[in-house]
Amino acid sequence: MLERTDMQRIVSKDHRNLLATRLALWGIHLGALAVFLPHMFSWSALAVCVTLYYLTGAFGITLCFHRLLTHRSFEIAKPLEYVIAFLGTLALQGGPIDWIATHRAHHANTDRKGDPHDVNQGLIWAHFEWMYRENDARPTRAEQARLAPDLIGDKYYVFLEQTYVFWQIALGIALFAIGGWSWVVYGVFLRLVLTYHVTWLVNSAAHHCGYRSYQTGDKSTNSWWVAFLAWGEGWHNNHHAFPFSARHGFQWFEFDATWLVIQILAKLRLASDLKLPTPAMLNRLAIKPAITQTDVAA
Repeated sequence: MLERTDMQRIVSKDHRNLLATRLALWGIHLGALAVFLPHMFSWSALAVCVTLYYLTGAFGITLCFHRLLTHRSFEIAKPLEYVIAFLGTLALQGGPIDWIATHRAHHANTDRKGDPHDVNQGLIWAHFEWMYRENDARPTRAEQARLAPDLIGDKYYVFLEQTYVFWQIALGIALFAIGGWSWVVYGVFLRLVLTYHVTWLVNSAAHHCGYRSYQTGDKSTNSWWVAFLAWGEGWHNNHHAFPFSARHGFQWFEFDATWLVIQILAKLRLASDLKLPTPAMLNRLAIKPAITQTDVAA
């Protein structure tokens, strides 16, 4: 049993972490405002921003942290997995263990007690407040070990968890050395802000507005505009119905950019064991007439 002084230390440390998170988020957003300074713009800086935005957001977070590491919806060789996991680390959304454990907690308790970003506590809470306010639903170290034992048992992911802030600083130094402050503002601050809000929209908007195709027992929705911004992640009701699925957009009009990349990797024999729901699964949870097997498997 914890002594009173031990509990006080833990609470004090939690408050310091919350304050650090709040200050870091404000600092990054303030840094991004420098894009409005005319002398900061250059086409090369914009190209760096777009390139890193796609590599760290689409590949690092969406394809790797989410569909591969959290849900294991497909398999790739470990060296390639490690490379794109490093890209996810550069998105500065926490280390891979924290990110994956938090998302698994979300799926285990979606939109109810135990959900780290429960939309019932408000859209602003679900969007970003859950990260820097008192939040009992955020997994502790012990809960991370229970939720993500596959990552905690891998020394590479433990290393990334311990060093992810360092790699962002190293990236900033490298960008400054090559392109000056313009590259730092566009390649770090603006890119992080864009990636943050696209990711956060899946937690907030895709649990608030849109249509529902499947019974999930939560408030997840399919939002076309979130799907457009988040490389297919906005087909969120589909995802919550079948979280193991490598594909999120099931209907012909539900374009899923990340699924397209996974298919390309499979054709190149870089990805295998792609998981998809069966027709019986689709029929069992469908609110409207079920889509066909061809629609999903195409």
